[in-house]
Amino acid sequence: QVQLVESGGGSAQPGGSLRLSCSASGTIFSINEMGWYRQTPGKERELVATITGAGSATYADSVRGRFAISRDNAKKMVYLQMNSLKYDDAAIYYCNLKQFGRTYWGQGTQVTVPS
Repeated sequence: QVQLVESGGGSAQPGGSLRLSCSASGTIFSINEMGWYRQTPGKERELVATITGAGSATYADSVRGRFAISRDNAKKMVYLQMNSLKYDDAAIYYCNLKQFGRTYWGQGTQVTVPS
């Protein structure tokens, strides 16, 4: 059983920063892929960033250059540093883990960017 728990969400002004964290528990292998997705009401969940066990990262065009994903395999953690936040970044952010053909999700953490 794999569980993912996000933390670090909250409110930040446009141009500000937030750091999200995701703690994984259960049978976790460092070769898995972990990532962050986000969703707003009425829209599909969209990819924000992913990172492989070796540390190779990919980003959505909308966040490239502003967000940075990282992971600590020993601590079973994945992070998302969000800088230069925009109003459009407001969403519920979900941690994601893929391993051995299965996908796991956290419960989500809310990010608010007041206009």
